[in-house]
Amino acid sequence: MSSPTLSHRQTRSRLQINRRQSTLLAIALCSLFLITIILSSSLLSDSGLNPVLTQRNQAPSLAHGFGTDWLGRDMLTRSLHGMSLSVRVGLLAASVSAVIGTGLGLISGTLGGKVDAVITWIIDVFFSLPHLVLLIMIAFAMGGGTTGVIVAVALTHWTGLARVIRAETLQVTSSDYVQLSRKFGKSSLWIARHHIFPHVIPQLLVGLILLFPHAILHEAALSFIGIGLSPHTPAIGIILAESMRHLSTGYWWLGVMPGLLLLLTVKAFDTLGENVRALIDPKTSQG
Repeated sequence: MSSPTLSHRQTRSRLQINRRQSTLLAIALCSLFLITIILSSSLLSDSGLNPVLTQRNQAPSLAHGFGTDWLGRDMLTRSLHGMSLSVRVGLLAASVSAVIGTGLGLISGTLGGKVDAVITWIIDVFFSLPHLVLLIMIAFAMGGGTTGVIVAVALTHWTGLARVIRAETLQVTSSDYVQLSRKFGKSSLWIARHHIFPHVIPQLLVGLILLFPHAILHEAALSFIGIGLSPHTPAIGIILAESMRHLSTGYWWLGVMPGLLLLLTVKAFDTLGENVRALIDPKTSQG
């Protein structure tokens, strides 16, 4: 007869396995969904983007899952093409922002002193400014378009990740093995490259994934108000902006269906980031 302690350990082990399996399943499903969205513009033909006036303003059906617009274009095809473009722009902007945040966080935490004070002050200044207003100002100053969106998003989304990386760096620099490396005459650059950067990679990965939904939403917002991507580009923000003129006439699917696709994509990135964090964080992966 098994002891109560052994039975408790077996139950806890099964729970940990089930939790890990559910986490891996969520990561796999979210990754598959997001890869499908990104590749949809290449997998789908462009025929649905062409006007077909005999099929104008049709409600969602089996033939047209998202319905058709005022020119007879298939809204599912347009939404997938637009979402694919918005995701790719958001990924690029978020990646640039992550590089900025990681670099400044490492420099601040490694060098300390006046350098740390200056970078911390810059982070506080960015946090104190209205986020959307700063986005609009930067995008407008850059002349709008794809370049303006990427620069605006990249320059406004690095602050949170920089704080996290700085905190992790300060924690590592106070450890015994780093102090020992300093006594052996190793430079701050050597310590950052060999000791600190490998330690902050998990935080960088999670922070990068969680940056994506913010970047995508703000890209769509800038395109929606007319200072983002070109109006001739089927980005998701452009599609939503165009649909606003037709919602009052009862064509609800023109805005609702692309909006739901945007929300699902953002939620998939958010779920992916949270599950990756749970997988690599020792407190949650072993708890």
